[in-house]
Amino acid sequence: MAIYPDPAVLYPDVEAHGSLGAALRAVAQGRLASVPLTSPEADPLLAASVDCTLPYREPLHVSAYDHKRLWSIRGVASFDGMALIEGTTDDLAQVAEAARAWHDGAALSDICEAAPFVRQTGRFDVPDLDPGLLTESEWRHLRTEANELEYPWQPAYQALIEHAYAQPALRRLYPFTSHWALRFSTTTRPRLSVVGPLLETRGVGEYALAASLADEDPARFTTAAQAVAAAVRQLPSTLGPVTLGR
Repeated sequence: MAIYPDPAVLYPDVEAHGSLGAALRAVAQGRLASVPLTSPEADPLLAASVDCTLPYREPLHVSAYDHKRLWSIRGVASFDGMALIEGTTDDLAQVAEAARAWHDGAALSDICEAAPFVRQTGRFDVPDLDPGLLTESEWRHLRTEANELEYPWQPAYQALIEHAYAQPALRRLYPFTSHWALRFSTTTRPRLSVVGPLLETRGVGEYALAASLADEDPARFTTAAQAVAAAVRQLPSTLGPVTLGR
């Protein structure tokens, strides 16, 4: 069982202010003075949240690592809880910059400019909850994620995502992944309506098309293009536009 140091040892400056929220205010030198910013009573040194003026974004969540001195942030959309921005840094002043920009409702790209440790997940704001735009946003996230992965099977996985996106019949469906298997829905998050088969990368030069994660005998292919084409053929012919998964 891992034994982690006392948070006061890792974060003596935060402990001196009593909470991560208070420490953020201090390093911001007045720029967060009027911003709603709180830390939970249970872990005041390790967490904080920063309100946003935009109703379609949740408060920015700031977390401190419990085994080394490092902070992470996560900003999500209110409707489905999906991350719009993420990032880690050992510079609390940079966290404060990101917090101020998030609170002010800055564009996602502007938040990244204000605090360079922040990265966009590929998703974008959809204030009016248009299902088509939510679908496009999720596809952009999957493509961004596939491009940035640092695993041996990354090229094969990226090829699968890109070939699926290139197919109009799949691109108009809401995509999601489960255990790195690509799946599709006729509704957006948070309530998905799964349709069609799932696509998996089983290693270099091996792709699988299965009815479900429990399928023990999936169809196998040597290229992403073959697997995606087979998935398209298995889609119902009467699918309508994606709707909100309320």
